[in-house]
Amino acid sequence: MDYHKRFADTILSERLNSSGAVLIEGAKGCGKTETAVQQSANIVRFDIDEQARLKMEIDPKTILTGKTPLLLDEWQEFPRIWNYIRREVDERKQKGQFILTGSAAPDDDINRHSGMGRFSVMRMRPMSLYEKGWSTGEVSLFNLIKGNTPHSNDVTFELGELTEKIILGGWPGLIGESYSEGFRFSNDYMTLLAEADISKVSNKRRDPYRVTRLLQSLARNVSTEVSLTALSKDTGGSDKKLDDETVAEYLSALERLMATDNLPAWNTHIRSSDMLRKMPKRHFTDPSMAVGVLGLSIDNLLNNLNYLGLLFESLAVRDLRIYADKNGGKLYHYRDSQGLEIDAVVEYANGVWGAFEVKLGIGAVDAAAANLLKLVAKIDTEKTGNPSALTVITGNGFAYKRPDGINVVPLSTLTA
Repeated sequence: MDYHKRFADTILSERLNSSGAVLIEGAKGCGKTETAVQQSANIVRFDIDEQARLKMEIDPKTILTGKTPLLLDEWQEFPRIWNYIRREVDERKQKGQFILTGSAAPDDDINRHSGMGRFSVMRMRPMSLYEKGWSTGEVSLFNLIKGNTPHSNDVTFELGELTEKIILGGWPGLIGESYSEGFRFSNDYMTLLAEADISKVSNKRRDPYRVTRLLQSLARNVSTEVSLTALSKDTGGSDKKLDDETVAEYLSALERLMATDNLPAWNTHIRSSDMLRKMPKRHFTDPSMAVGVLGLSIDNLLNNLNYLGLLFESLAVRDLRIYADKNGGKLYHYRDSQGLEIDAVVEYANGVWGAFEVKLGIGAVDAAAANLLKLVAKIDTEKTGNPSALTVITGNGFAYKRPDGINVVPLSTLTA
């Protein structure tokens, strides 16, 4: 299968030009290895290369010889290779020597140096709609945040077609496949996550039944701020409530596997005495995972438009993160004690920011625009600065700016 270009290609190239080693982190199946291979001169695959595993036992430094950049795939199988790489980077004093890829973060090790000044870390996610050819790319997020007025042709997806795209997700291995194959993939993915992966990364046996119930609870509460206590109660089921500490350990393991990708709260300045809520919004790394673990069909989703709207929000958050990453932006959400919620805030290092509401139906645009204007009224712009863009992301239609200054942009027109 031909390699499909990713925004991560550019990010990786930039990191290799500025750092001795680049660590690519991301969920299993998101395409880390294939992306790294495009810019590697040599590859060591720790998960299948018996010779490499033997060298790790005898003399790890011999693995790091040969042409560069050298790709060390699934490096977390042997976490101690980190310190050898750090030492090599120090001695060679050259950029772009090593690429490390892994689908699980290793245990913290006080003997493993932080890597500051030697390693650059980048997060890869599944493919965006644009990267899969499902977005026209007529509206650039970066240009939108700079204050440019969006324009696009009218795009129309039948609700069933959009639902199929959510089920297929952004997995590069499913390019060209049917939605039924996408459902099987995500269902198998989540089964293996519960039965094998989480126990492996935890270094202890985890009850697959409990893990599955937690995954299902996260799926039912996708794009919400469901609390740890609520997850514990839901995961325990009719048997009994599972204690918060155990569920927290499960959640930590899922984060290490990069299966979840929670959206942190925006830490900003507001004029009023309202308090900012700090709880993150729950998301999987791809909304297809929620569909897979709940075993939902297209008909199930079309008969529950409220839940489909939450999945659409998660889809938009995934894509906004990918597009923002391209130019160093970060994504957050906003919620205060008076109940005002904003689905996404994109903020760049120079302080430039924009806010986004995500609505599947065009009929909800007016209410979403009113929310965005309420946010601006609450923000202390003397400290935070004025937003460069206020935008409602929709499922269909065309991109334009309303008389009140709010942009309306279909997700299927967006790119970085």
